[in-house]
Amino acid sequence: MKTIAAITAAGLAAGLACAQGPAGRAGLPEGVRALRDLAYVENGHERQKLDLYLPAKAEGPLPLLIWIHGGGWQNGSKEGCPPARQGYLERGYAVASLNYRLSGHAAFPAQIEDCKAALRWLRAHAQEYGLDPERFGVWGSSAGGHLVALLGTSGAEKSLDVGAHLDVSSRVQAVCDYYGPTDLTRMDENTAPGARMRHNAPDSPESKLLGGPVQENKDKAARASPLTFVSAGMPPFLIVHGDADPVVAFSQSELLFDALKQAGGSVHLHRIKGAGHGQGFGGAEIGEMVAAFFDRTLKPPAGRPAAPEALRTESAAVGPVGKEGERGRSPRPRPARATAGA
Repeated sequence: MKTIAAITAAGLAAGLACAQGPAGRAGLPEGVRALRDLAYVENGHERQKLDLYLPAKAEGPLPLLIWIHGGGWQNGSKEGCPPARQGYLERGYAVASLNYRLSGHAAFPAQIEDCKAALRWLRAHAQEYGLDPERFGVWGSSAGGHLVALLGTSGAEKSLDVGAHLDVSSRVQAVCDYYGPTDLTRMDENTAPGARMRHNAPDSPESKLLGGPVQENKDKAARASPLTFVSAGMPPFLIVHGDADPVVAFSQSELLFDALKQAGGSVHLHRIKGAGHGQGFGGAEIGEMVAAFFDRTLKPPAGRPAAPEALRTESAAVGPVGKEGERGRSPRPRPARATAGA
């Protein structure tokens, strides 16, 4: 199996924040067919577009890996797309990266409605682009982690499907959630030392997402929570989170892990000891863990679901862990010392 380089903290920050401009489009494998700015909503908002990357040599319908960027639901761009530059195209995956309306354009549920519209559009055009509509996986960080987790748990929630292609499913078959919020009403609980953000404040990213202060909009917050829709039959989840994250407390991922475990789902929570908000993720074993997860869930014999299991593992942070909000460069990834193997 071809090794995938670990996603460095710099790469994660690019996907989380705003990797924009020509540099964000560099580094694609030779021969990749890059289809940019495909409108997944006809005559829609300028943000309702996606990029689709197809391998140079594709055999048969391909599993699709969809990246959803972070940025506090108020910033970010599809241009970063770490999976397109981390070896997945060479491994036989198609990769998509999508924009969605930000909180400055529309309040929730616009963001998840856009993500679901993009999934339905991709399925409706699966034959045209050589995609396997039964093998769609999603991956995102921070706000993108929240949206992929919500996609994973709300597959049966029809009220979040609006627009075209409503006869097509918006379900996903695998979810990789990097440090995404899961309960917006509890974001100020169990915060890491040094955390300065107040999520209940009227000007917090969460309040902007909901269109008003979080604690005054608990019904909207519940609808935005992946926990609300957890039930039996969820797709497999891989959750990766640093326990020194000053922006999204590690306990947010524990809430999702516990809910999925209680529902009998297959879920793996990996804790990176000492890692921050996308920083300290430079260990090579993290990239290998994610690659193995998607290979196991999206490649044949993906049609034979494994027995559900709830697994918790740990490793140590690798690379610098800066202060809250920093988005600096990281050194070349070094293997982390795992305290519990995957």
